[in-house]
Amino acid sequence: MVEVKIFSGTSSHYLAEKIADYYGQPLGDVELNRFSDGEMQPVINESVRGAYVFFVQSTFAPAENLMELLLMVDAAKRASAGYISAVIPYFGYARQDRKDKPRVPISAKLVAELMQAAGVNRVMTMDFHADQIQGFFDVPVDHLKSEAIYMPYLQSTDLENVIFASPDVGGVKRARTYAKYFSKNLVICDKYRKKANEIAEMTVIGDVDGADVILVDDLVDTAGTLCRAADILIKKGAKSVKAICTHPVLSGKAFENIENSSLQELLVCDTIPLPATKRSKKIRVLSTAKLFARAIRNTHEHRSISALFIEG
Repeated sequence: MVEVKIFSGTSSHYLAEKIADYYGQPLGDVELNRFSDGEMQPVINESVRGAYVFFVQSTFAPAENLMELLLMVDAAKRASAGYISAVIPYFGYARQDRKDKPRVPISAKLVAELMQAAGVNRVMTMDFHADQIQGFFDVPVDHLKSEAIYMPYLQSTDLENVIFASPDVGGVKRARTYAKYFSKNLVICDKYRKKANEIAEMTVIGDVDGADVILVDDLVDTAGTLCRAADILIKKGAKSVKAICTHPVLSGKAFENIENSSLQELLVCDTIPLPATKRSKKIRVLSTAKLFARAIRNTHEHRSISALFIEG
């Protein structure tokens, strides 16, 4: 069978090490050189000729993380790698997935084209901001679901009085998956924005009186929506509010917002590393490493990826 080699970009080394460990082999040898002006030059220090190559790199800010991934892929292609997969736990620029006003880019589409132009044969990621982003690619996309991590965790907790909630209308499908799986009710927080990262108004659709509410979302950025939803749910009579969000972007005053909100707990995945200088006792991190390792093995052995999903 063709040899598998797993490499890591600098932004996701903490996660790639765990993925490689679960897979059962060490990370490949790659180094990042820099010219005096900051220009990057990734160097793969071992042969990848004919190999199945997997590059693990989330593309959160800064944009250098994306550039580094593209350069590593190009290096592998020029070194005659047999098959190149980009393992992108957090796919950046995914929130710009449509043209919703004049003279704006469809950034998710542009990033997909850049990946393919660099030489990617396959993309593996988790929880796109919108499922239709898969259609921007002309190569196979393995879209892993964080439900495979969160649902077993939630099963170990007390769910007797739980109601699931979506913090906005766009996330209803995601929250409904949990509600259906656990046979629970669903409520919706309908928000209206005047501009990005600023909520003008929010209303709750559904009854939460006396319930333990779990908010479900794909990412938490400034945590404004999440915290506003938690506060309103408590005012509407909810007994407690927790949240599960796959990607902890946590920019701006996110930590401050979380600490000062009615949120009791926030579950996130390790697709993005939490900053070393900021911490919150409310935030609990669950690892995606085992799921990605299993997906890499299934890809290499030509087995089903959907077998890793939990069916609702």
